[in-house]
Amino acid sequence: MAKDHHNKYIKLREKFPRFDYKNFNIEVKPGRLKVQYRFTLAGKHEFSPGLIFIFPKKFQFVKPEVVPEIERAVFDLGMIEMLSYWKAACPPEVYVHPFHLSAGEVAWWRNIYYQGLGEFFYRNKIQNNRENFMTMFSGESAPPGIIDFDDAGTTIVPVGGGKDSAVTLEILRKSGLSVIPLMINLSPAGRGITRKAGYQEEDMIRIERKIDPELLLLNKQGFLNGHTPFSAVVAFAGLLSAILTRSGYIALSNESSANEPTDPVTGVNHQFSKTIEFEASFRDYAGSYITGSTEYFSFLRPLNELQIAALFAGYRHYHNVFRSCNAGSKQNLWCGNCPKCLFTWIALSPFMKTEELQTIWGKDLFEDEKLIPLLDELTGKAPVKPFECVGTIDDVCKALSVSINKFNNSGRLPPLLEHFRSHPGYDQEAVAGDAGFLSRFDNNHFLPPQFEEILKGQLNG
Repeated sequence: MAKDHHNKYIKLREKFPRFDYKNFNIEVKPGRLKVQYRFTLAGKHEFSPGLIFIFPKKFQFVKPEVVPEIERAVFDLGMIEMLSYWKAACPPEVYVHPFHLSAGEVAWWRNIYYQGLGEFFYRNKIQNNRENFMTMFSGESAPPGIIDFDDAGTTIVPVGGGKDSAVTLEILRKSGLSVIPLMINLSPAGRGITRKAGYQEEDMIRIERKIDPELLLLNKQGFLNGHTPFSAVVAFAGLLSAILTRSGYIALSNESSANEPTDPVTGVNHQFSKTIEFEASFRDYAGSYITGSTEYFSFLRPLNELQIAALFAGYRHYHNVFRSCNAGSKQNLWCGNCPKCLFTWIALSPFMKTEELQTIWGKDLFEDEKLIPLLDELTGKAPVKPFECVGTIDDVCKALSVSINKFNNSGRLPPLLEHFRSHPGYDQEAVAGDAGFLSRFDNNHFLPPQFEEILKGQLNG
């Protein structure tokens, strides 16, 4: 339940009117990079978050002499990391000391902050607008220029722990391309997926990202807290990794479904940094200010959630290791009670047997009547979708319709399917093998030609 923190927002901005991005530090050893940032909140609180990048052995050319060429990428990674600390009090003035930012760059960052914190403002019931939420000032030093490099012929694939990145990794590794998995803070699910794909930890780019304890302390003391656009962190961390490994491509696993807002009235989208809008904006920013030698794109953008689920259903070696449940992520389990669990079950249900799904979740989610309120959110019966990375309302309704029709004349429907049968989105003709649905290809994407050919080949194979 959202809480009204608008008055707290006003008081914190008055008490902490200024936020400073003081500086950053780079430490490079063969195959290893450490970056550290220094932020201050009105001179009263200091934060020093850091990231450590560990590269595969074949990239031992990651050495100290590369520091000048990566300063801009490191700086920009700090700009997106800063967001997590700024939001604790939302100071109206932000001073960026390391480099001078043009009016266009300031406008870009203010837009990313405003939209990236859309859910944060929405759920805290903070009333503001683009004009007054932040004024940004910058230093006098000119930032480093754009760098170019010769492509080493590699593709970086960021891996979480869910089905989407498993699908991207599986398709691209079979295509014959040179692929490097990238993971931020290794998880059991991520390890499981990369190992099933044939990669060991020493074959990956591993990033250790730590939140400064001072921020966690402020959260406990009642400062503002909420969702930040983690996929934007992945974007900047991935670009820095690409520069250091001379990788020509970063292939994300964001699907077309991510473009649908969580709240259709306000347009707030939990998945903002996974949208085609963010992707286009980031590509433009990276090419204009950092490097034009790496293409950032989502390999799965042309597909909907059910197409991805259909592909994943056939990759049985991943079924016992993948996890998409945020509630159970620390224990590496499916909680079976959250929107992400229910959505993933629904998406896979047209393409897998109930017994197979029960083996993954440990129970039949369609039999759990306590999940009906979540079902209503996922199907559009409730006014707002869950604030999770879930598919579109049409995706969910299509999958549920197929699942109902699979039961055909077999008798009793499970409670959740019985509940949905009266929904106006129920399609009595929907079937799992609907070629018109499963062969769709959304042309609103940025796939380079060779990747588009690979994906189309997978759909038509």
